Amino acid sequence: MEERSVIIVGGGPAGLMASIYAARAGLSPLLIERGALGGKVRFTERLENFPGFSQGVEGQKLITEMESQARRFGVQFVSADIVMVQTADGCLEVLGNGLGIRAETLIVATGTGPRPLGVPGEDRLRGKGVSYCALSDASLFCHREVAVVGGGDSAVKEALFLSRYADRVYIIHRRDALRAAQVLQREAMNNPKITFVWDSVVTEVLGKDWVEGVKVRNLKTAAEDFLEVSGLVVFIGNQPNSGLVGQLVELDPHGFIVTNEEMRTSHPHIWAAGDVRRKRLRDAVTAVADGALAATVAHGFVRRR
Repeated sequence: MEERSVIIVGGGPAGLMASIYAARAGLSPLLIERGALGGKVRFTERLENFPGFSQGVEGQKLITEMESQARRFGVQFVSADIVMVQTADGCLEVLGNGLGIRAETLIVATGTGPRPLGVPGEDRLRGKGVSYCALSDASLFCHREVAVVGGGDSAVKEALFLSRYADRVYIIHRRDALRAAQVLQREAMNNPKITFVWDSVVTEVLGKDWVEGVKVRNLKTAAEDFLEVSGLVVFIGNQPNSGLVGQLVELDPHGFIVTNEEMRTSHPHIWAAGDVRRKRLRDAVTAVADGALAATVAHGFVRRR
């Protein structure tokens, strides 16, 4: 079985930055990602708060540059779906589809995934009008009416982006006021294509082979309504992709990995970085900081051993 000083799981900003720091420290890191690099940032149209870009930067461009930087330092990349991480003889074994590697240290940077509504019809019509990323699916909604569920920054950003393609965008929110930043709220409320459905939740997604509409219930009046839409984009939060090490490290009640200020988990050989760990602010800036620190501390651990 191949052996490594450090394996990084997850190719978003946290994982890429961890790989860069680990490579520069001489650890010859292996980065494993089951899909395309970038995580959620890859689908972000523009990051306005990432330092060094006065006019903002496209998410895909940022990830492409980080990947090029990592490759320049000698980071190795593997595309694989890991199915198990287990302890063995004082090390870790990372097992996947055709993959078996022993590692002294593991940095988990697997991020988060979309939290589903959990209503009838949602799972059946996923990919058939039910979406969790407007940036990648916007072209499917050209000249259609679409509903966005949520009231935070991400939901409003997605609605604004969709308004470029769709004829009408409904924002369905369970409260009577948005949680999004004021600048986003003003932009959405001044957009003639956006209609708000307040104090309401989606109770069912309807359609045979494609979304044909959603049932909506008002939480204050209990009145039920039907919105004839051809798409539903869900942005009600994210859930951590922590199941890979959920039996090895401490998790908080929401499933996020608990770390200390050095990104150490409760397992002496495992670090966590980025959105998958418990923290207050989840964005690209804090993710790269987490990744840099995790790799630095892991390097010290390997050197002492």
